[in-house]
Amino acid sequence: MEVKVPTKGKGEIAQAITVEIFSHLVDLAALELPPEEGEYLRKELNEQLRAIRELEAIEVSEDIPITSHGVPYSAAIMPPLREDIIERCPEADDILGQAPEVEERYIVVPDIPSEALE
Repeated sequence: MEVKVPTKGKGEIAQAITVEIFSHLVDLAALELPPEEGEYLRKELNEQLRAIRELEAIEVSEDIPITSHGVPYSAAIMPPLREDIIERCPEADDILGQAPEVEERYIVVPDIPSEALE
């Protein structure tokens, strides 16, 4: 399902996630939401989309390099890498001793059945 972001006059973003689209997403995620919680979440998602559209509207010069965060992280300011040191967890036996079921030092957890999505 493709979601297109509708706009109102003068560039104002309309509600991109309609009640129908949100209901479809809730069904796909197999969620059970009370109507008031669903409406709250739908409005919050639309608010996030609005904020993203505002950020996309900011003109950025093509010669500005892409960074993973706002400040360039050069080698000059990067702390040195530490050597990996493997240490045995001193509490491992205590933690395993609290588990209801253990197999070969692994905690056994119940199988969680899942349903196929349509």
